[in-house]
Amino acid sequence: MEEIFQVLFLVFIGFLAGVINTLAGGGSLFTLPVLIFLGLPPHVANGTNRIAIVVQSLSSAVGFKSKGISSFPFNVYLGISASVGAYLGAQIAIDIDAYIFNKILAILMVVVGILILLRQKKLEIKLAERLNGKYFFWSILGFFIIGIYGGFINAGIGIVIMLFLNRFNYMSLVKTNATKVVVVFIYSTVALIIFSFNEAVDWKTGLIMAFGTSFGGWFASRWSVKKGDQVVRYIMLSTVFIMAFKLWFFE
Repeated sequence: MEEIFQVLFLVFIGFLAGVINTLAGGGSLFTLPVLIFLGLPPHVANGTNRIAIVVQSLSSAVGFKSKGISSFPFNVYLGISASVGAYLGAQIAIDIDAYIFNKILAILMVVVGILILLRQKKLEIKLAERLNGKYFFWSILGFFIIGIYGGFINAGIGIVIMLFLNRFNYMSLVKTNATKVVVVFIYSTVALIIFSFNEAVDWKTGLIMAFGTSFGGWFASRWSVKKGDQVVRYIMLSTVFIMAFKLWFFE
């Protein structure tokens, strides 16, 4: 009975994360501390959390591709660059002391939560894309740095990627999202391999949660409304701040 309850709880947590990712962004701010509170060591929780990220980003990438929306091969170049950074970031996450990791996570949860709260929905820029020459070089460098953070913790990285692609490369929001999910899938797969190689992945827990995350994303994409967006955002942020407080002050 206890095992059944844990499975249902993980599916529920994954479902909420999928809804949060779709409507507000920052689902990892929710799932990562929950996995830690469930008793997983921080580096294992971090590695396990990558399963849901890989699954959801892959399904999203396939969805965009089926609609003919792609920035290939630009997205692959960014993904490769980010993967190099993710390799370094994942190694840091595996080696870092659990106490320090929890403190860093608590700070990042608050910072990213505030960014989500202040984020404006209207980011659309209708200008010619800047993908070549010096813009290509700086994009490759930028996503190497983004990849380090993605490999280390990943929480809230979607906001950073969207701002970069939209403001620097002048991609439309639709193409920004399509590019983002491909890049996240590529570097998250590399990060997952690194965590798995270092025995820092609970596959059973991660796959159960990933199932809930996929269903939550599908549900939110089908039934989301404007008011629902705001409600989910505020509830998620309230929960994130509470969990950050617990991570910082309680072991």
